[in-house]
Amino acid sequence: MALTESSLPRLIDRMDADRLRRYREYLDYHEGRRGAPPARARERSLTFNYARAIVEKGVSYLVTEHQPVVTPLDASVEARTQAADAARLLAETWEANDLARLDVETEIDTAVLGDGAFKVTWDDVEERVVVTAPDVQGLFAWWHPDDVHRLRRVASRYTLDTEDAAERLGRAPKGAGRRAPRVDVVEAWTANQFDLWMQGELVESRANPYGAIPFVIYPNLPRPKQFWGISDIEPIRGTLEELNRAYTQLSRILELSGNPIAVLENVEEARDIAVQPGAVWEVPEQARAYLLDLLQGGGVRLHVEYVDLVYRAMHDLAETPRIAFGDARSDASGVALQVELDPLLRRVARKRLIRSAAFRRRDRLILDVAAAHTGRAFDRVRTEVTWGPVFA
Repeated sequence: MALTESSLPRLIDRMDADRLRRYREYLDYHEGRRGAPPARARERSLTFNYARAIVEKGVSYLVTEHQPVVTPLDASVEARTQAADAARLLAETWEANDLARLDVETEIDTAVLGDGAFKVTWDDVEERVVVTAPDVQGLFAWWHPDDVHRLRRVASRYTLDTEDAAERLGRAPKGAGRRAPRVDVVEAWTANQFDLWMQGELVESRANPYGAIPFVIYPNLPRPKQFWGISDIEPIRGTLEELNRAYTQLSRILELSGNPIAVLENVEEARDIAVQPGAVWEVPEQARAYLLDLLQGGGVRLHVEYVDLVYRAMHDLAETPRIAFGDARSDASGVALQVELDPLLRRVARKRLIRSAAFRRRDRLILDVAAAHTGRAFDRVRTEVTWGPVFA
């Protein structure tokens, strides 16, 4: 599709509405804005943010002491020299960009939204490679029809302060002013071309200085034959809502049991009925008065058992056993502990497989961007990522 000066910004305005809606919903669950039962007037509802707890617990097991490794493609002196140079460059870049911290933050976003991304560029002022993690809510991708892993184009939409936009552009963007303190920016990247729009105006179009799309976009967990991934929150939404509903219902029952309801039978009218120690009620001869006991007959136990059932279902769907939170109901250790944590360990292994591929592509981009701007060669090396043990 040939893009005119304004067609791309208009196109992405209509793209991926369902994906962006899902992102907003997942963020609401993670921030505790969703998952609570509807509350009537003067009734409270309980919201326990298990979504955040499960996401961050998974991240703590997944991202542990990872680091880049560079190996030469052959045993030649040139390949070994390039490998040593590449290892130094990656170590410097990881430290300068604080990638250990960035990867933890990005992993939380990836687990919540279902997709993660990195952007690798060159800073002309500091003369170094810069790695950032753009918000995937502003990313739009086009891929080859027969291979969703091969990107053809990536568009990135974000906003800038008017002053920052004017400094970058060299003039005030069209339509910017006091009524528009922020400027809508769209970048479009292909392997050969870079285009920049501000306020719908194409303000820059030139050859891609990197020779490759400087983005790495990857799924949290993959949907078969699809580009965008699955959020950790998606399979547990129903149990989150039901668990909070059950907690709220049980809380209301206990609250009412502490403020008992007076029941009068065969009484046409009543005034000033006080439920308190020492209170005396006068009722007609055929009438009956008593306090409604909502806890009799073991009814509360049924509610507690139901809460526990939903709670277990939530942990099963999240593949995060309760023991991962330190709730050891036995003295299990060694092989027995590993068996109990097997669902989580397998989930971590699946995610690390995806993250390793993404980090390899990121490190390869770091080397290629540095090579394009410094003249160094890294064509005879291979990059890999090693992970620390799940249990320190």
